[in-house]
Amino acid sequence: MRSQLPEHAVATLLRQCFAKPTCRISRQSLRTIQVSRTLARGTRSILEEQRRCYQTQSRHIGDEAHPAPSNVNFQAHHSDLEQSKATTPNDDGVTRIAVLGAGITGLASAHYLARELPHAKITIYEGSSRVGGWLRTEQFGDADGKVHIEQGPRTLRPGSNGSPAGLTTLEVIQDLGLEDELLITGKNSAAAQNRFVYYPDRLVKMPGPGQNIFNVAWSLFTDPIFKGFVYGLGTEFTNDRRSSQLQDESVGSFLNRRCGTTNIADNVTSAVLHGIYAGDVYKLSVKSLLPLVWHLEGMYGSITKGFGTLLQQKKSLVTHPDLQLTGELLSNKLDPSLLIRMQQASVYTFKAGLGTLSAVMEDRLKANPNVEFKINTKVKSVEHDVESDKIAPFQTDKRQIQTAPDALPTTYNRVISTISGRALLSLSTEPLPSLASIHAVTVMVVNLFFSEENLLPQRGFGYLIPRSISFDQNPERALGVIFDTDATLGQDSMPGTKVTVMLGGHWWDNFESYPTEEEGIAMARAILKRHLKVEAEPVLAKAGLQKDCIPQYTVGHEARMKKGHSELRNAFGGKLAVAGNSYTGVGVNDCVRAARDVVMGVAKGKDVTGLESFAEQKAWVLISRDTGRP
Repeated sequence: MRSQLPEHAVATLLRQCFAKPTCRISRQSLRTIQVSRTLARGTRSILEEQRRCYQTQSRHIGDEAHPAPSNVNFQAHHSDLEQSKATTPNDDGVTRIAVLGAGITGLASAHYLARELPHAKITIYEGSSRVGGWLRTEQFGDADGKVHIEQGPRTLRPGSNGSPAGLTTLEVIQDLGLEDELLITGKNSAAAQNRFVYYPDRLVKMPGPGQNIFNVAWSLFTDPIFKGFVYGLGTEFTNDRRSSQLQDESVGSFLNRRCGTTNIADNVTSAVLHGIYAGDVYKLSVKSLLPLVWHLEGMYGSITKGFGTLLQQKKSLVTHPDLQLTGELLSNKLDPSLLIRMQQASVYTFKAGLGTLSAVMEDRLKANPNVEFKINTKVKSVEHDVESDKIAPFQTDKRQIQTAPDALPTTYNRVISTISGRALLSLSTEPLPSLASIHAVTVMVVNLFFSEENLLPQRGFGYLIPRSISFDQNPERALGVIFDTDATLGQDSMPGTKVTVMLGGHWWDNFESYPTEEEGIAMARAILKRHLKVEAEPVLAKAGLQKDCIPQYTVGHEARMKKGHSELRNAFGGKLAVAGNSYTGVGVNDCVRAARDVVMGVAKGKDVTGLESFAEQKAWVLISRDTGRP
């Protein structure tokens, strides 16, 4: 496998522009898509070259470069996992595992549990009336034409570039036999090559693939949005490295300190972070969001020096866990034909929308006699019985048990919590202050469909709005606009133009009330009229408000999660683990990968919290750009 060329921090952020799911929204429902339950699966084989790339010894790189050979075993041993006994069975000889939450992380956790521990009894608790969490596709229309509306994430990044999280989602897709349902937006599409930022009163095309290098250079030197970029790169190269006392800082502070200008953070990076986290560039942690650039500054004293050295050596840096997981998935898990298809993908979804993933996963799990769903079942507390070393999720007030013996809870050998950190805190009988510190922002997403085709002045993925835009240009506090017709080209059979407007995020922090659906639709239409001169009347309009939908990895997140690891171990003895977007990544791919990591630890009989990566020193591995080998 050929690894991608490392880039400067700003370029790294630009690559992510519009490419990750930008919101997790809405619990309102009109009509959820129905998907086919029987789908063909491709024949599996092995990419021998990719197997060799990950079966050699690796060299670790810490704060100082030093050789540290490691023996990395990428082979899966399912029989060994079974023999290791994930947990000590109950008196009746049955291992019972509970999953809290039936969003994508909970479903993925149950999926991997059922695969790795086929004899275990799995119970999934969901407090709401539906399964799928933030994944929600709604379909409108009839046989003459249909439109798919996403009220949550709409596209996913492929794992073909070696991203272990992206590859993990592909593994689930392959397990479910969903390959034929994929809808791929290619790297040569308008959506892949045209991504915009609104500044100061127009759309500015961001540098990216398919662009002439001279046009890119001209834009960097002449366009107001890039004022200070060239100066900033030169300053970054010569500036001193950070103080050894500085353990973390915001992305904005980091870029300002390194580049000597606020323009990079305010004009471009803040827009990108609006699209991914709906967050504030001056609050989000650079150590958590951009660990590689943070590491390069510490190691080389400069990001550009670090990337320059890697470029000269034809090397890339990856973390050791990422290298292991990527190697395992590429060497003996994923069908090469699926990987080849994904090599051409910029983003992808499904023909019937991203809700297909959760719908089919739910269907498969319900067909498994060892899996039980408890919908509309709110767990009120979770307690660790030290004597039996088991976990009991209480569904009723514990005081009722004294007069109602039938209210005694089922005890579980393990519990995997995929609910938010703050929600878990409210259930725990033990203090978990670090999890309580995880703040989340509220986003309103407005879906609009117009009967007119080619209504927008530009074709592309859409545009994001930076913090530097004046209030007059953005009084609605919009985060960005997605051109869905181009982003998911070919998904709808009804002709027209489909867009999504995202409002709020960190701009709405501390709001006591939020816009109604009607107000949200009016605000979205005002944005389109002001920015794109679109005055047409939509034939379909829907707004969904989701409170506290995207966790914010603010400065100090890594240190807090390290403490959270200890708090969970002390409170539950390693029998309760956490996974989900509160901890290790807010995207769908991140959530699926977190579920897999936790379940693999459970399957090996380990006492895990799900936060082990924060407690361990991050080990970096040098790999060749040409071969992908360490």
